[in-house]
Amino acid sequence: MQSDDKSTGNTARVVAETMLAADRHSRHLGIELKSVDTGSATLSMLVRDDMLNGLDICHGGVTFSLADTAFACACNSRNRRTVALACNINFVAAGKVGDVLTAIAREVTLSGRTGVYDIEVRNQDGAMVAQFRGTSYGTSSTVVAL
Repeated sequence: MQSDDKSTGNTARVVAETMLAADRHSRHLGIELKSVDTGSATLSMLVRDDMLNGLDICHGGVTFSLADTAFACACNSRNRRTVALACNINFVAAGKVGDVLTAIAREVTLSGRTGVYDIEVRNQDGAMVAQFRGTSYGTSSTVVAL
């Protein structure tokens, strides 16, 4: 029997791929979806020379964008159009050109329309680069028609 993404629990993947296909900023940064499931997502990107700030390290906005994209994939994974209410990031180490940064998002809590998500950004050696926490708000609409 042939499986259908709509009936096999792959809603999170369909939603994430749909969102990322329309996300011009993430595409510009080269952000790639590695995995996604209900309430979680892992994405990565290569730090390029054009992503460096005046101190020759990865611009904080670039690191934030990677974490925010992982947050978006995780909190929209149930196909409820969900937006950020608040986000906070702590930069603990500098990303450097050539690093592969990976953002791992996980749902901490979801109660009604509000959720809290923690996202760790690590480099290719597993070293922590940033810690991001996002609070989400789920709307009454969906991301994709399933």
